[in-house]
Amino acid sequence: MAKKTLQLGRLSRIPASPGKAVLDRVANPHPGTNYVARFTAPEFTTLCPITGQPDFAHLVIDYVPGRFLVESKSLKLYLTSFRNHGAFHEDCTVAIGKKIFALLKPKWLRIGGYWYPRGGMPIDVFWQAGKLPKGVWVPDQGVAPYRGRG
Repeated sequence: MAKKTLQLGRLSRIPASPGKAVLDRVANPHPGTNYVARFTAPEFTTLCPITGQPDFAHLVIDYVPGRFLVESKSLKLYLTSFRNHGAFHEDCTVAIGKKIFALLKPKWLRIGGYWYPRGGMPIDVFWQAGKLPKGVWVPDQGVAPYRGRG
């Protein structure tokens, strides 16, 4: 079996779509320790599947790793692949969570998609899977609810 080469340390192009993006995983150096790893993407962009206009979100991904960690460069490329992809807020948020969960098989994962309003209404989407180990501290995702101007 050939050893898989990570995208890390190599020239990498932005994938044409989320379906063509490759997420890499690496070994967790502390597989016997329960801890939370967090990725925050405050400038996530995708397209409305109806109008083609841009949609923006602040994504927060928290997980308790098992044997693997998601490799951050591949995650950045995967998230960037949504830039020209048309999908509803709910689809993007849940699909991202499911793909990471399937790759890593973490003990627990949650994703919060805090979407900026379009048409006057923000849509926030939350998804989680697995079981949070007892005693693990999970901080608040830290994204304020949308309050508009004033």
